[in-house]
Amino acid sequence: MKKVYYLWVAASLIISSVALPAAGEKRPDRPKLVVGIVVDQMRWDYLYRFRERYAETGFKRILGEGFSCENTLLNYIPTYTAIGHASIYTGSVPAIHGIAGNEFFIQATGKSLYCTRDEEARSIGTPDENAAVGKMSPRNLQASTITDELELATNFRAKVIGVSLKDRASILPAGHAADAAYWFDGDSGCWITSSWYRDALPAWLEEYNRTRPAEKLLALDWNPLYPIETYLQSAPDDNPYEEPFSGNVSPRFPVKTSELARTLGAGLIRSTPHGSTMTLDVARLAIDNEALGADEITDFLAVSLSSPDYIGHQFGPNSIKIEDAYLRLDKELGEFLSFLDKRVGKGNYLLFLTADHAGAHNAQFLLDNDIPAGNWKEGETRTALNLHLKERFGKEKLVASLSNYQVTFNRALLDDAIDRDALRAATVAFLEQVEGVAFVVEMEKVASAPIPAAIRERIINGYNRALSGEIQIIMKPAWYSDRDRRGATHGTWNPHDSHVPLLWMGWGIPRGRSNTEVYLTDIAPTVAALLRVQMPNGCIGKPIIDILK
Repeated sequence: MKKVYYLWVAASLIISSVALPAAGEKRPDRPKLVVGIVVDQMRWDYLYRFRERYAETGFKRILGEGFSCENTLLNYIPTYTAIGHASIYTGSVPAIHGIAGNEFFIQATGKSLYCTRDEEARSIGTPDENAAVGKMSPRNLQASTITDELELATNFRAKVIGVSLKDRASILPAGHAADAAYWFDGDSGCWITSSWYRDALPAWLEEYNRTRPAEKLLALDWNPLYPIETYLQSAPDDNPYEEPFSGNVSPRFPVKTSELARTLGAGLIRSTPHGSTMTLDVARLAIDNEALGADEITDFLAVSLSSPDYIGHQFGPNSIKIEDAYLRLDKELGEFLSFLDKRVGKGNYLLFLTADHAGAHNAQFLLDNDIPAGNWKEGETRTALNLHLKERFGKEKLVASLSNYQVTFNRALLDDAIDRDALRAATVAFLEQVEGVAFVVEMEKVASAPIPAAIRERIINGYNRALSGEIQIIMKPAWYSDRDRRGATHGTWNPHDSHVPLLWMGWGIPRGRSNTEVYLTDIAPTVAALLRVQMPNGCIGKPIIDILK
């Protein structure tokens, strides 16, 4: 059921004119449909690393017909999925929008909270309405989204729908006032939602679920799109940097997903290109069955493609799996654009494509190629730190977590006998000696800390006093926290994690590219300027002038 938490806001943002329509055409005041595509963990350099093998209909088409912001960065840390999606759509940062990680600690209580967890919500589309997978909502997001602002500007006549394999990547973009957000339940193999949006799944989605789409796609296996010897941008297949499938099954091509699914279930689809196929299928069904873009009231479809993130984590950016996944995604993206041309009309929709974060190379891969890198053993560091603090302060397990590269103390153990300033100072001094650590900064003292200004700003933007740890850890370049030496991850300020693509195409967008530095937080105010609606209420970003000239 749609929830409305905002009062009516008059939309009156006046901007300079954008690209003129072709002669004789009358362009509407707004596009019929806005499509936001987030490719989870897409590095900016993937636009060019695999470009020679991209078709003319996918990434190349957007680059040729649209506008590319070549120097788009994340201006906060940590760089994780939930924060990225929240920042794209609010134009804000964790300090304001309150999504401080995929999971974070409520500092007042010490309890861990998943970003979209909502105990008041019911699961819709699962046999058990109390199933944890569906007890989700945007309740923890403390700012409005550009999708919320579109609803307000149209007196809630706009239709807004979010689609993603991940709940957080569907819910946070769709916002508080959305008509629906749909995500994938790996246990049942079905697409579901929560009672925040609806009391039942729409008939079209129930019908799609009955076809068992994940099972059908996994039955096709995962074979390379081209002869495997032609993948020249990647390390050899089945190398020591890739994470095997459960049961130590080799990831070597062909990946027999039909066999693996018997033990791993439908959730396996997340770690294959089939996950993007299924997500775009649901996006098409939503456009057709909900009549998105069918009238003069602008609608919004937020699509997040999560499979590239799962594949990146398991195999790393130098794997044939990643190269193949992006070549396949390029083809599917071309087909989706063609679908939009036919259903909505070329020139009638506004599309942007970006990423919630990028991803680092596997550390051992870099080391084996004589490039400095390393794996920080987070668990071992926490254990050693707690032993050190016990000797000094007489209590065990004073540090509850080092997740999100932040120190969260166990507040239940802190009493008047413990000098908090001394505790923080002792923690900083210990962590500064840990291998791979570049800086350790007390959050409340970051303004005066002797660190580069660019890093200081990212710490401040990412620090939410109620939800973030009291101390920030900054790793050396190419160092990151990981449980082992296979696969890859993200989360730091460095360009390998924070430099992402930002492409625009369609209604009101000129052709071109720019290396002007812009930020993920600039996307929402740019969409607001194009649509002539108010910016989200926590927005700190600015409209990207290069595409508004």
